[in-house]
Amino acid sequence: MKTEFRSHFNELKVFSGNANKDLFNEIISYLGIPEGKIYVGRFADGEIEVKIEENIRGKDCFIVQPTCPPVNENLMELLVIIDALKRASAARITAVIPYFGYARQDRKSEPRVPITSKLVANLIVAAGANRVLTMDLHAGQIQGFFDIPVDHLFATPVFLDYFNSHKDTKNKEDVVVVSPDAGGVERARAFAKRLNTSLAIVDKRRPASNQAEIMNIIGDVKDKVAIVFDDIIDTGGTMLKVVERLKKEGAKKVFAACTHPVLSRDADKKILDSPLQQLVVTNTIPLNNKKNEKIVVLSVANLLAEAIKRIHLNTSISELFV
Repeated sequence: MKTEFRSHFNELKVFSGNANKDLFNEIISYLGIPEGKIYVGRFADGEIEVKIEENIRGKDCFIVQPTCPPVNENLMELLVIIDALKRASAARITAVIPYFGYARQDRKSEPRVPITSKLVANLIVAAGANRVLTMDLHAGQIQGFFDIPVDHLFATPVFLDYFNSHKDTKNKEDVVVVSPDAGGVERARAFAKRLNTSLAIVDKRRPASNQAEIMNIIGDVKDKVAIVFDDIIDTGGTMLKVVERLKKEGAKKVFAACTHPVLSRDADKKILDSPLQQLVVTNTIPLNNKKNEKIVVLSVANLLAEAIKRIHLNTSISELFV
């Protein structure tokens, strides 16, 4: 641990809710600090009970709590913990939200519907958070929904390390990165540029929620190793339709990569039974019993921990992605 960081050791406290304890443990291991002492449980009627079990007056406090399923439980835990820290006189409270739930409700897609991601941002600010640290937001404009600073990390370096060393994707002339829809083109293009590969785009239509129709593949995928690159995989239906279409168009092998593996319903079983070579994900969301031989989990703990350290020391986070 650097001397500069060691001198600030007593001012930094990192706490966790119940959403992703494994990721939290990796983060504090990287930082070389003890976990913040906190009790997060339930009263007899199911209400959330929180108690900070150490003095945090004047401390720089971070809470690691993705708002993954069960979304409402984990979101409410986050809000109650923030309130407890505020009332215990923390100097600064940073909500570390590796996966930001409700991010797909970021605009009015039809009349008389809410913009729920803005509502959630308001709740986090109202609870008392001074700053937010998150990763691969579904829509970049969500940063503007907060009236506090937001540090937005990208899992791209973790995926680059993996695919640069994988035997099937080492020869970049044989690889194509695929955006599964028009909305993900910017994300896929940035990844393709850093991986030094070509890009293809899927022309997709959504007749209803969690349903998709693949119309066209724009780009050359024949005899290529395709990497379908996205931020979230939920039920897996759309992604698997893209995989089937890519195989039909002549792709040799198809990988998929996403930061946030929501994997609702029986998505893990669908992936196992599909022609997909591998699904490469990160640990922003705990997979628990959804792991199988086709799912590869990469850790973003070091990236998050380094960002926490830099926020605490008031140094640059953007340098992590240069």
